[in-house]
Amino acid sequence: MSNFLIAFPALFSIINPVGGSFVFLSLTRHYPPQVRAQLARWVAIYAFAIIIGSVYIGAYVLGFFGISLPVLRIAGGIVIAAAGWRLLNAPDDAEPKRERAAEGNAAVLAERETVRRIAFFPLAMPLTTGPGTIAIAVSLGATRPREIGQLFSFLWQIAFAALCMSAVIYLLFRYSDRVARALGPTGTVIIQRLSAFLLLCIGVQVLWSGVSELLAQQMALSGRV
Repeated sequence: MSNFLIAFPALFSIINPVGGSFVFLSLTRHYPPQVRAQLARWVAIYAFAIIIGSVYIGAYVLGFFGISLPVLRIAGGIVIAAAGWRLLNAPDDAEPKRERAAEGNAAVLAERETVRRIAFFPLAMPLTTGPGTIAIAVSLGATRPREIGQLFSFLWQIAFAALCMSAVIYLLFRYSDRVARALGPTGTVIIQRLSAFLLLCIGVQVLWSGVSELLAQQMALSGRV
């Protein structure tokens, strides 16, 4: 289980589903509970697919399109930072929801058809499994053994780690409203603001990591010339 013990903690630390559950709740608080449950399920499914795809074929896909990991981090960092900024400046959800219920019912019925699309972007990609997760998964895939027996063991352990990570994402996202009710309105707003600020910081950090790598590569090329 050595590969599982490496992959799962690495994925858990970079995805941070605990903090992500409050970001998920902030973005989906206008949906009814049943739609939020569907979103949580699809986010978990998409997260599993992104992790597995990045491990198995991520490096080949990026190479085919000529996209480097630093560029992926820069693009993902911009999207994450923009989402964090929007959440940080979003109005509080403290006003009564009864006034918005009538006008929102028709919209919710129409929005049900776009649950899968919304679950993929922006909830699964890049807010849950973004460029950091893809970079970790690609790195894990690069360490795959060549021997058939070891390769089979590696693949199922990585798949099991991705499956466990997806289950954690689903449970935390699915029941994020219960945690919010336990915290109360004021505590929920505080946690949501802190999560939004941390999301903005993560986006800036991912962006800066990509820029730093590109600058380091450029300086290395200039030194060789």
